[in-house]
Amino acid sequence: MVKQRVDRLNSLLKEVIAEVVMRDVHNPKVSTLVTIKKVDITKDLHYAKVYISMVGSESEKQQTLKALQSAAGFISTQAAKKVVMRYFPQLTFHLDDTLEDELRIHTLLEKIHDEQAKRPHPNDDQ
Repeated sequence: MVKQRVDRLNSLLKEVIAEVVMRDVHNPKVSTLVTIKKVDITKDLHYAKVYISMVGSESEKQQTLKALQSAAGFISTQAAKKVVMRYFPQLTFHLDDTLEDELRIHTLLEKIHDEQAKRPHPNDDQ
């Protein structure tokens, strides 16, 4: 029961925070290519980790992350107007590098496959 409630809140917060970041945050340091990937709220509902993904250089990612972290209070206030909760959680923003990790793994697997295809097979000598 508690897990289902937390999962529903995570999903709802993800949508609301994404909407607030896109519509209400007017900081030029925040990239327009930011995506809210996931929200993890604690069981006591006081803290939430917001995982973001974006396209850009490492310095742009860090700059956007810092800008979002500094706007966390504003984002919380705006999101709290759209979600009825006794306490709105304190937000912390984190980079989600899963997509980049997947791309790196995919590239490595392709290299391995190409190298295996270039090697002669033992049965080819016959």
